Amino acid sequence: MDEMRKTVTPEPSYSDAERDLVYRGLVYTASVLIRQGHSVVIDATGNMRRWRELARTLIPAFGEIYLRCPPELCRQRERKRTETHGAPRDIYAKGERGWPVPGLSAPYEEPENPELLIETDRLSLPEAVRLAEELIAKMRA
Repeated sequence: MDEMRKTVTPEPSYSDAERDLVYRGLVYTASVLIRQGHSVVIDATGNMRRWRELARTLIPAFGEIYLRCPPELCRQRERKRTETHGAPRDIYAKGERGWPVPGLSAPYEEPENPELLIETDRLSLPEAVRLAEELIAKMRA
């Protein structure tokens, strides 16, 4: 997601209108790749339900995995992270200064019925990966 954003909006404002454009583009791109026979994992916050519902509408075998994590644990993990994989750094500190961070200073609408809920503060990383892989395998079958 962050890599796509750099191409679509090289100087992001993270406004609601810009987020809508980027998420719609991401969902459309995923739907095109799927129609071409590729498997796709969308690694985006998707903080508004309407974007996730758009994906459900355009992608026949859409499965939502909700990685729930308490905000304080997110902050702790971010402070320890050495590689961001293209994501902005210090997002929680920026959010506290008014930068639009979903779930902090911008809205976040929790999924109502995800196919899989992973409580990241309760499961180990290997267990979370196993559950996600099981769901993906089930959806491919």
